Amino acid sequence: MTATDRTARHRRPALLAVLVTAVVAVLLALLAPAAVAAPAGRSPASGCHGTVHLTAADRGDRTDSAAGRADWAAADAALAGLTGPGHGYGTSALAAVREDGRLLWRDATGVADLATGLPADPEGRFRIGGATEAFVATTLLQLVGERRLDLDDRLECLLPGVVPNSTRITVRQLLDHTSGVADYRKDPAFDPSGQDWLTTRRFEPYSLQDLVDIADRYPPAFPPGQDQRDSATDDVLTGMVIEKLTGRSWQEEVTRRIIRPLHLTGTSMPGDSPFVPGSHAHGYLRTDASPVDVTLLDPSEAGPSGGGISTTADLTTFIGALLDGRLLHPAQLAEMQRTTRLGDGPDRGLGLLRVDTPCGTYWGAAGGVPGYRTLVLGSADGRRQFATAVTAYDVTDAAAHATDAAWDRLTTAALCGAGAPAITPGSPPGPGHPLR
Repeated sequence: MTATDRTARHRRPALLAVLVTAVVAVLLALLAPAAVAAPAGRSPASGCHGTVHLTAADRGDRTDSAAGRADWAAADAALAGLTGPGHGYGTSALAAVREDGRLLWRDATGVADLATGLPADPEGRFRIGGATEAFVATTLLQLVGERRLDLDDRLECLLPGVVPNSTRITVRQLLDHTSGVADYRKDPAFDPSGQDWLTTRRFEPYSLQDLVDIADRYPPAFPPGQDQRDSATDDVLTGMVIEKLTGRSWQEEVTRRIIRPLHLTGTSMPGDSPFVPGSHAHGYLRTDASPVDVTLLDPSEAGPSGGGISTTADLTTFIGALLDGRLLHPAQLAEMQRTTRLGDGPDRGLGLLRVDTPCGTYWGAAGGVPGYRTLVLGSADGRRQFATAVTAYDVTDAAAHATDAAWDRLTTAALCGAGAPAITPGSPPGPGHPLR
């Protein structure tokens, strides 16, 4: 496998049988941490299992039914399968479901830290990778709603000469990844399996212009509008457009337009700080010698394409507010959900992916950075939301089948309920797995 292949597999995962493309990097080898007592509020029977037992008032009466209890029991079991023996995928997994504004279920399994064996915290933070793109796209579409720009504006008018073909690339093509702009992640500097990245490069700060300059070393992937391919450079250019129009960093704009109004207290868009604040799951990479803790890294290497930090509860709040119309005018939300699908990719809107399930259409985002994978989905009517994060570790072919099955059970229970038909391989928009 080439360095280009490896880096292309390391960002926006897709839902098995429903989300495609995506990301996948190199991940860790299983260590069996010592058993520790479960903190208060977690299931004492499992040690590492972290179900939050919400009150009836918090959950809503519907979850007190036998069907509701079955949904969460199925979801608990499926989540545990992502870190359980024989699956070997992640060191920890977190998930949450919200409906009609109420947090119905939240759980965590596995360990947050291999060194200490500390159980994963259901309220803990994690790096959200490509889910950051949804925040950034929403911010840009707010500017469209304010008539600061138009989706069909040419990139050349906003950022003259910034990339090849800028006179032919539109803002819309940045958001739906049909621009053809080269992905800067194909550069060997961003290969997480390389020793240079592990020891030094992951702490190197990058400006948005630095990332574009690296992308410009490579030819365009295709003429604008002729194909569709995930490119982190598209997101970087979107961030640059936001900064050009507002005079503030993209992080500041996302914070003041989305994070603060929605009171997302566990969410941040760090600049170049390498730390994950508060309680959080550690991320690891697998090496021949031992797992390497890569929790600390400079998020500016991912920037608007993956530099965010959040929690499962915050992500469900965000996607719910987006889809029920609290963040965008109807015209801009409709544009965001207007899909383009070229080639074998998923149905892609503007910063969102469309997922058709047995219980309806869901919209969301997925992605990863080294050590972390995240998925967030919300129903088209804005009523139900689901978010999950895994500290990806040991993605092997041997574990793939069991992991895929656990993932299917989790998403089916979380989105549709325990009795719903399973999401099956080959369902639109095609085969693929969010975690591999």
